[in-house]
Amino acid sequence: MLDPQLLRHDPEGVAAALARRGYQLDVDRWRYLEDRRKTQQTRMETLQAERKEISKAVGEAKKAGDEETAESRKARAEEIGTELEEVQEEYEGTRAELDAWLWEMPNLPAPEVPVGEDDTANVEIRRVGELPSFGFTPQDHVAIGDSLGLLDAEAGVSLAGSRFTVLRGLGARLSRALGQFMMDLHATEHGYTEIAPPLLARGETLEGTGQLPKFGDDLFQTREDGYYLIPTAEVPLTNLQRDSIADAAELPARYVAWTPCFRREAGSYGKDTRGMIRQHQFDKVELVQMVHPDHGLPAWEELCGHAEMVLQRLELPYRVVELCTGDLGFAARRTFDLEVWLPGQNAYREISSVSWCHDFQARRMGARFRAQGGEKPRLVHTLNGSGVAIGRALLAILENFQAADGAVTVPTALRPYLGGRERISAD
Repeated sequence: MLDPQLLRHDPEGVAAALARRGYQLDVDRWRYLEDRRKTQQTRMETLQAERKEISKAVGEAKKAGDEETAESRKARAEEIGTELEEVQEEYEGTRAELDAWLWEMPNLPAPEVPVGEDDTANVEIRRVGELPSFGFTPQDHVAIGDSLGLLDAEAGVSLAGSRFTVLRGLGARLSRALGQFMMDLHATEHGYTEIAPPLLARGETLEGTGQLPKFGDDLFQTREDGYYLIPTAEVPLTNLQRDSIADAAELPARYVAWTPCFRREAGSYGKDTRGMIRQHQFDKVELVQMVHPDHGLPAWEELCGHAEMVLQRLELPYRVVELCTGDLGFAARRTFDLEVWLPGQNAYREISSVSWCHDFQARRMGARFRAQGGEKPRLVHTLNGSGVAIGRALLAILENFQAADGAVTVPTALRPYLGGRERISAD
């Protein structure tokens, strides 16, 4: 959520920043509502003060035996009470409209974010690793997974419908190995606390990180009690700091979780229907940090490095791309995407998105810290990133490490998690 004080003092500046990401703020409407809110609040305060004075005068009149004056002032007090109820109701309506607007406004992009309407304006920062060279036409992960008995799309459709895939045998084991490898790396070498969160969340929990109300159509919801299946572990991990005040010494807080994620992909029908690129259910290792505001930017760059380390250890070529204003996520101030090379598609595809959300999520959640020196509590900065998407790492390994005989070489970092296995073949 944006700072209401910023909107009150500089709505034109906020509107200009939001326009860079394609959001049009009706400044005139905002000013009208703000002026109405202030007028109503002032009137309420005036009426409350007058009623207090009249109550005092009634007591004095009764004490003096002046019943006529006491009754007259009591009648005025009742008139004030009626008017106060009406003004309060109007005030609450105005506040509700302003609050609803605030909840639906996206975060302000940082000044450094490249301006653009969509992903075609994203800016490549760097490329890491050499693209594999094959003496044959490389296959995509669907063909490889089918020939090796690792992926079973037909079973997924039979069990649950489109955009579901069953992993079989070494396919399931490879997925498990990837998750264990990533968790060990982040918990042991990068200093994250491992968390096993609930896979269901309340609506207010998703409001805290920005999935609601804007992206409700992309979520799966239980029928009777209204729980949501989490679209990412970012939701429960970030909300661990909800409505709390941490000590400055407790920052940064770093959490990592390996969970299934559930998304309708409501805005993506017709895209990536083949294979495991875009699924309704997928496993992901998620990294979340809560940091001191002075450390937001360096923490974001550090978190990106933690995600990159996964791809480097797996020997997968990738590139880092900064998202333009039109491609930024709702809660993000800046975002780096890591895109892994897929020979079967002859293209880079996203495998991790690393975002710095500034104080946007913290304000929605009430996540604060107590600064040293007696200062009042301040909002933390939140950061999140995939560390990384397990399904996409699996398919990237199948495509990048495929051999002419149809087998797949296991990256060195994963071999201890697969009992020392060096190759996956049909034999």
